[in-house]
Amino acid sequence: MTIEVIVKDDNVEQALRIFKRKILKSGLLKEYIAKQVYEKPSDKRQRKKKEGIANSKRQKRLREKFG
Repeated sequence: MTIEVIVKDDNVEQALRIFKRKILKSGLLKEYIAKQVYEKPSDKRQRKKKEGIANSKRQKRLREKFG
């Protein structure tokens, strides 16, 4: 996967912010961190379950807030 950011008017700081945002949205950083250390399958299942619960709570809150 290639992520490109165009630097306009030598504004490197803005390009870096855009790059960081693109990396976070693509999930590349999360994938990189996950592959740094071996994760046991049982730990992976536990983590996925916790993420699912947190995601469902977040979705429920959004539904209640915005109807």
